[in-house]
Amino acid sequence: MNRRQFNSLPGILFGGAIAAAWQTSQALTLDDLSNADASKGLKLALEKGALSAVGLLGKPDGFLGNDRVKIPLPGYLHDAAQLLRTFGQGDRLDELLTAMNRAAEAAVPLSKDLLLKAVQTMSVVDAKGILSGGNTAVTDFFATKTRSSLSETFLPVVTKATAKVGLAEKYNQLAGKATEMGLMKKEDATIQQYVTGKTLDGLYFMISEEEKKIRQNPVGYGSALLGKVFGALK
Repeated sequence: MNRRQFNSLPGILFGGAIAAAWQTSQALTLDDLSNADASKGLKLALEKGALSAVGLLGKPDGFLGNDRVKIPLPGYLHDAAQLLRTFGQGDRLDELLTAMNRAAEAAVPLSKDLLLKAVQTMSVVDAKGILSGGNTAVTDFFATKTRSSLSETFLPVVTKATAKVGLAEKYNQLAGKATEMGLMKKEDATIQQYVTGKTLDGLYFMISEEEKKIRQNPVGYGSALLGKVFGALK
């Protein structure tokens, strides 16, 4: 063996070791991850997804300008909108539609602390369950942990934002009677309840959309740990 060949041998061996290590890391499964990695990686992903969703929705046109989460007119107003417009009620309908979506945009930023708290107190069992739980696991987790509390937080904001819209009060009067007769769902009995529910639906939907992006391209979110954790699911 000549000197050139001998000197290249350590390099060859070192390169082979790196390749083997890389192949091993790519072959990780969920069971191979430590509890600490699974929990830490998922918490990082959920925090990024939640904060991104709040940022996208909690600004002007976050709801009104996004057809995926825009809150439509409720109940009979939605069904009768075209007819009401022919009778000159278009401006009032538009005023209510705008007020509902602006209320949602104002309420969403208040969710930040509760969402982050849910993530920070997540158990290792929760973490691994979400990682292996499919496309709705994140939405289900946040909804279970925060929906009730966020509903209470959002409702006063929504109430204040819709209070000045005359059509909202008329809707509430008619919807209340329709609910008593079993013609409408209880959660849609008032504009305030309806908008609060739709705001939460939109928030969880956008969190799930952000989580899908992280699953598809974890390294693109600037974290080797996310790549390790989500790579184990492929």
